[in-house]
This record gives sequence, structure tokens and C-alpha cells, in this order.
Amino acid sequence: MTQMQEARKGIITDEIKSVAEMECIDAHKIVKGLANGRIVIPKNIGSKSRPLGIGKGLKTKINANVGSSSELEKVEWEVKKAKAAVKYGADTIMDLSTGPEYEKVMKSIMKSVEVPIGTVPIYEAGITASKIKGAVIDMDEDDMFGAIENQAKAGVDFVTVHCGITKDLISKVKDSNRIMGIVSRGGSFLAAWILKNQEENPLYKNYDYLLEIVEEYDVTLSLGDGLRPGCLHDASDLSQIQELVNLGELVGRAREKGVQVMVEGPGHVPINQITANVEIQKTVCKEAPFYVLGPLVTDLAPGYDHITSAIGGAIAASAGADFLCYVTPAEHLAIPNIEDVKDGVIASKIAAEAADVAKGINGAWEKEVEMATARKNFDWQKQFELAFDNEKPKKCRARNQTSEDMCTMCGEFCALRLVRDNI
Repeated sequence: MTQMQEARKGIITDEIKSVAEMECIDAHKIVKGLANGRIVIPKNIGSKSRPLGIGKGLKTKINANVGSSSELEKVEWEVKKAKAAVKYGADTIMDLSTGPEYEKVMKSIMKSVEVPIGTVPIYEAGITASKIKGAVIDMDEDDMFGAIENQAKAGVDFVTVHCGITKDLISKVKDSNRIMGIVSRGGSFLAAWILKNQEENPLYKNYDYLLEIVEEYDVTLSLGDGLRPGCLHDASDLSQIQELVNLGELVGRAREKGVQVMVEGPGHVPINQITANVEIQKTVCKEAPFYVLGPLVTDLAPGYDHITSAIGGAIAASAGADFLCYVTPAEHLAIPNIEDVKDGVIASKIAAEAADVAKGINGAWEKEVEMATARKNFDWQKQFELAFDNEKPKKCRARNQTSEDMCTMCGEFCALRLVRDNI
């Protein structure tokens, strides 16, 4: 049985107990959230990953993407990036590899970290078709579903599948005034296939078969937004919203089968549209956990997109998004290195904490009070322990350290010291 099916029978599994302990909430609340689909625990029945809850009333979670490409493939490097992401606070890892050794990368990452692992199986289908048949668009339905089953058997905990892209929607995108068109790689694989074959998206047409596969392994579906906006100009347009409506229908069908499901959200969104995007998703998709990339709030910051995404992520999560996909400084430019991964994870951690304080999530406010108390007491070690990155503040503090009860910013005119010593 899937976690959702067991929850509907009132069974408190070991995974539910673990999540309840991590979140400091009653296990029956996790059971209720799983049963109605507002919470997911992405854990393949064959996976050794530690249980993680994503959804309403839980701490905002963070995903870190890693993975090779045909231009740059170093298996050990990707493993090191996955480990670094987990070290700095990533709750899950997605392997987006498209290089020739994609399978080795995936399995090596799964062995190296204990967090849930996600993938995009259409990449495997496209890579295989390109190698054997000559091009990505030469893949067939068996390639697509075969890749999903292969990765489910391998122990992947959640998969992104672009089921909401339809033949009708592709024609509308072509006729729209979008600047960037389709920027989702998986979405483009399917769009190109649909245009070549003039047939319906197999993942939409045969969605019930997809549900049978993932139900067997309790793989959580992450319904991908293949028509997400790739720039601010394209945000919240008809194509994006219509795909979201399709995903809302598919959420309902997954829940009927007892399959865990979450929904992916837009990438580039003006800051004044973010809350509305989250509210629309939560309404249309029946409060399924919402997984957002960013959103990035300006297109003018290449090299700093971990910051643009953290701004958008904080707003999205405070409005109800449950799961933030990090963005690194290398976004739109290159495969991220380890330092990029670190910066991306920490930026997302900042966004998640800011949102959790706003939402009143257990433990968030208490940590803020701990940090304030440590600052008041000049307890530098406690400040470092509480910091998302305890290495950088240590180095910064050590640059010009003079006294334990002051820093070089204010020196003898420290406001805290003046009040403490004279009042």
C-alpha cells in the first residue's frame, strides 16, 4: 500500500511517526494530511531515504538540483555537490542528469545521501531514443513509461512528469505572444514529440497506466509545469493557467487511486503576481503540496539568481507554497559548482525560514528568539551554531576581532554595551 492508502485506514506508519517527530506535531495530523492529499511523504517502498513530510502545516522544505549534461559529466563531482547540498540544509535532491552516464550518476547519488531523491524520467527516455534511434523526438510511448518504471524500480522517491501538456495547449503556445516559449527541458521533449507525431501527450492520454506504475512502488508524483514562464513577460498567461487546470484534474485522479501527488509551480513571476499564483494553484489543485522554482522576481540578475529566487521563494512560501526548489548563482549560465550549490541552498533556507516565521510553523519563531538572545549576550558560538552557514560568520568575525563583547562595526559605541553598562 502507499502511504496515502495506509493513512486512509488510520494506520500510523513508521514514516508518519518519524515525520511527526521531526515536525514536533501530533502523528494524527500527519495521517489526516496524507489521507486528504495535503501532505506527502516521498519514499519509494524500496528506498532507504529518511522520511520527509511536505505540505500544509509543515516546515517549508528545500530541494537542490544536481546532475550532469552531455557537455560536462563527472560522476564524483555530482556526488560531491549532492553531499554539499545536504550538508547546508537541502531536504531533497533531484538528479537532472542528461549525460551518457546518467544512470551511474543517479545511483551514485542515491548511495551517497539519505534524503529523498527525485528525477525526471523523460530525460532517460529522450537520451535512450537519441542514442538508439537518432533523436530525442524519436522516443515512443514504451520508452517514456519504461523510463518511469526503471527509475521506480531503482528506488527513486519522487518523479517529475509533465502530464498537463496537451496537443491543444502546444498549439496555443505557438500562437501566443510569449517571448521565451517553452523553457522546461522535460516539457520541450514532450512538446517536440507532440508536434512531430501530431498525437496527444502519452503521459496525459495514458495517465491511469502511469498511476499503476507509481502506485506499485509508492513513488510520489510531482506534476511538472512544462509551460512555466521563462521570463517575467510570460508569467501568468493563458497557457500557464490552462496547464494548471489540467494538473488540478490529474491531482484528483491520483488521489482516487491513493497515489501521492504534488504540483510544480512557475519559475519567473513579477513580485506582485506571486501570491495570486499560489492561491490559484491551491484552489485549482485542491491544496496539493506546491513545489515552486524560485520564483525569480527579475530577469536582470544573472550570477545573482539565488537572490532573486530567495525573494520570490519567501513570498511564495509565506502565501502557502510548501516546497522550494533552489536556484544557484549559475542559473541560466552553466552547471553549478559546489560553491554555487552552497549559495543556492542557503539562499533558499533564508526564504524558507522567513516564510515559516510568517506562517507560525513550529520552531521557527523560537529559533529567532534564540538568535536574538545570543546576540544580546555576545554569545558568538551560539550565533554560529544557529546560523544557516556557520563557516562564513566565523571567518567574518575573525577578520578584525578585538573584544568578545563588541565587533568592529560599532566598537566602543556598541548600542548593546552602552545600554548594558549605563542603564
